[in-house]
Amino acid sequence: MPLPTVAIIGRPNVGKSTLFNRLVGKRLALVDDQPGVTRDRREGEASLIGLEFKIIDTAGFEDEDAATLPGRMRVQTEAAVRDADVALFMIDARAGIVPLDEEIARWLRVTQVPIVLVANKAEGRGGESGFYQAMALGLGDPIGLSAEHGEGMADLFDALRPLIEREGDAEPEIDPDSPDAPLKLAIVGRPNAGKSTLINKLLDQDRLITGPEAGITRDSIAIDWTWTDGEGRDRAVRLIDTAGMRKRAKVQDKLEKLAVADALHAVDFAEVVVLLLDATRGVEVQDLKIADRTLQEGRALIVALNKWDVAENASSLFNGVKAALDEGLSQLKGVPLLTVSAATGKGLDTLIQVGFETREAWGRRVSTGALNRWFERAMEANPPPAPGGKRIKPRYITQMNSRPPTFAMFGTRVDLLPESYKRYLINGLRKQFEFGAVPVRLMLRPSSNPYDKA
Repeated sequence: MPLPTVAIIGRPNVGKSTLFNRLVGKRLALVDDQPGVTRDRREGEASLIGLEFKIIDTAGFEDEDAATLPGRMRVQTEAAVRDADVALFMIDARAGIVPLDEEIARWLRVTQVPIVLVANKAEGRGGESGFYQAMALGLGDPIGLSAEHGEGMADLFDALRPLIEREGDAEPEIDPDSPDAPLKLAIVGRPNAGKSTLINKLLDQDRLITGPEAGITRDSIAIDWTWTDGEGRDRAVRLIDTAGMRKRAKVQDKLEKLAVADALHAVDFAEVVVLLLDATRGVEVQDLKIADRTLQEGRALIVALNKWDVAENASSLFNGVKAALDEGLSQLKGVPLLTVSAATGKGLDTLIQVGFETREAWGRRVSTGALNRWFERAMEANPPPAPGGKRIKPRYITQMNSRPPTFAMFGTRVDLLPESYKRYLINGLRKQFEFGAVPVRLMLRPSSNPYDKA
């Protein structure tokens, strides 16, 4: 049974993201004193005194033309409320009721969604006036709370419980290492590469705000989706949209710094990362830096050339990008390079299919017996060197972890092996066990026996 959904709505800067972060128990949403930080709706799993539900943080509701960026943000907020089981309407108790609060209240009264009125920043005497003013909105008595300090959470629980508590058992949890677990797929790249447009095309809806303005996306937005593969099977995917990442020297604005940090955090928790390039601009140094950061974190990487439908000199462009990737990512050759169009949908099914295949390789485990049979052949074909006349004697190898595949090699003086020989072993592992272009790590564990000089 899916979790019930609660959407937080209100004008800008009343504390919606602060309450969202408190309910999910993490600083997922960006928070700042300036209004309008949140743009897309962001989802998280909330827990309130044992009450479990999905919480949605929305953009501040503004009265603007639908063609403007604030107007497109409002459309997303309205959609979140329509799809929710409950709407938390938040006002700022210290600021009191303003005309925009009254407009939102009028709109909410004609919706079919149950409303819980919340007066935030109600701690102390400064919030008393606004708290009592909220009663005139016609949405029942408000709940006074402080999202920042955690006050009033018990009252919020009492208001939400009868509206969202459901009978029946919760869905069994899926092992994150299981092939049936959702594929965590993060889309990263420079601003205006088409990340949000690509996700909207996959979902077949305007779920994320898009437009000609660079840097629209700020929060990393995770969206659960079901993809049907070529064999008709439904596969769970968690799509993660991220803020565009420019060169560090160009990032001066505080909010942009927070957004980029949030995007990098999303990479750390993804399984497969899609680096989206703009085919009309080719590959740039910043793209290679993003790719290198992804690989250093041990994530599986796919590179996708977007806007392929309008690319010029396609064959030479593709070959040029491939050569630049091979040179710039010398530590890992053969990263999948795909061509897609977020505008037309071309290549998107292939992208998701490759994502699942890449995750399978990224999470693969190899038996110790198979590993050591390969290991013996590798030693015979190319014995390790003897730097300074000191004999290096590898003894055996085992897999320590997957996701990414990580191996440990034990033996005498193995810590003296040169990097070239480590690369020989890693490349052999990758080829023999079909790891493809996912990161493979090899740890060297020299003998701890001081008498082992063999």
